[in-house]
Amino acid sequence: MMSTLGKTRFPDIVNRCQPQLLADWVQNQLSAASFNNGLMRESELREQSRQFLHALGEAVEHGDLTDIEESHWDETREFLAAVSRSRALQGFTPNQTAMFVFSLKQPLFQLLRQELEKQPEALIDEILSITRLLDQLGLHTTEIYQKNREEIIYQQQQELMELSTPVVQLWQNILALPLIGTLDSARTQVVMETLLQKIVDTNAAIAIIDITGVPTVDTLVAQHLLKTVAAARLMGADCIISGIRPQIALTIVHLGVDLTDVITKATLADAFAIALQRTGASVAAAERA
Repeated sequence: MMSTLGKTRFPDIVNRCQPQLLADWVQNQLSAASFNNGLMRESELREQSRQFLHALGEAVEHGDLTDIEESHWDETREFLAAVSRSRALQGFTPNQTAMFVFSLKQPLFQLLRQELEKQPEALIDEILSITRLLDQLGLHTTEIYQKNREEIIYQQQQELMELSTPVVQLWQNILALPLIGTLDSARTQVVMETLLQKIVDTNAAIAIIDITGVPTVDTLVAQHLLKTVAAARLMGADCIISGIRPQIALTIVHLGVDLTDVITKATLADAFAIALQRTGASVAAAERA
């Protein structure tokens, strides 16, 4: 196997034929069915390809082709990591991202056939060596892409949870937390942190937790609600749970969940009225002239 610098002609071909290789490679990428030109301009693709070929040429000049974890591959790996991150943000698929590297095979093999037309055994060895190298680089690109996609998805989930748990100040010393959707452990943690921070910021005395938009209440959801109420009390605020529909009331009774220490109301309006009474405030209708 031609894997060492002294036996392979790969470095010479990459550096000597770089302009032709770049042109053929970019054209190959643009014509591929997996390339979506709505996500990237041709000029950006050309510049990424040029930078990668430059880094690749530098790397193959300074070491063998068997292990991309060697130090002379650092620049190439870092560049591919940057490409993977940018493409993950731009909305490229894993296949489209990996093809950035894998699509280099065809123009490389065409140049090799021209160079080694009369040396079939050497041609086969070169192709095998280059295939193994580009496969390593392609897999590295895909791994970085997947890590970045997971980070993006996690960040989006956190942002959605924060957006789905808004704390609204209804009146002086009165907060409302309308909950919509299913409550799980992760979301409950966000709910508690958001509510407690708002209590600190506004010095609220009462927080209304409205569960009208929560589809079902099971033992786990009830426990999450009780934890939120307990946490708010530790911060000096009482809680009222509103949105207790008949079905939810029956479910809570059947589950044997003890809510005797918590004020509950059927509607947010009822809970708000109680909150006004407990804070000594009142609302009166304006007299018509």
